[in-house]
Amino acid sequence: MESNKKYVIGLDFGTDSCRALVVDTYTGREMATGVSFYPRWKAGLYCDAHNNRYRQHPLDYIESMTEAVHIALSDLKEEEIASICGLCFDTTGSTPALTDRAGMPLALCPEFAEEPDAMFILWKDHTAVREAEQINALINKRNLDYLLYEGGTYSSEWVWSKVLHIINTNVAIKDAAYAWVEHCDWMTGLVTGNTIPEQIFRSRCAAGHKAMWHASWGLPSGEVLEELN
Repeated sequence: MESNKKYVIGLDFGTDSCRALVVDTYTGREMATGVSFYPRWKAGLYCDAHNNRYRQHPLDYIESMTEAVHIALSDLKEEEIASICGLCFDTTGSTPALTDRAGMPLALCPEFAEEPDAMFILWKDHTAVREAEQINALINKRNLDYLLYEGGTYSSEWVWSKVLHIINTNVAIKDAAYAWVEHCDWMTGLVTGNTIPEQIFRSRCAAGHKAMWHASWGLPSGEVLEELN
């Protein structure tokens, strides 16, 4: 039985840190853990509490994930590490970022490395209240079904409100952006080498609840999105 042991790593990206947990797939036993705090976030960078702006740099996610996993693996034997068979992600949301054609958040481009609008927009960022009101007004005016499974009201914490706010207020980012991606989907795409916007696998929860996607109609129509901007 011991030689057939398999382990998985769970990665939880919270508001302040990334936590790694290694679990025995057969018994559920927790084998090892590791925690790494986001260095730029911890330093208070890119945030403005007065204006409810909370942004996180994609490098914080990459670096903290790497460190948390290394810490967890340091407590395992070589044969246990070799028996790790899976990796899964859990993130806070909605935490989207605007990307280039390769699906990389624009903050990873040198010219936008210090630009908060090029980073991931944290779940608790409330800079897009006006845009959320605009979205709700348009959907109600057109009597669309997009909010049928959203509780009837679209939030300033969700994808389209945040994306609309950025492209309404930052011309340079609007011109550079090609697509958007949720944090949960980008992490999975990053480690599997598949971040291309047209190819990346997207979470049904993030796309559905946060971006108004549904199998009945897909994403909001191009006509609706154009009317918003």
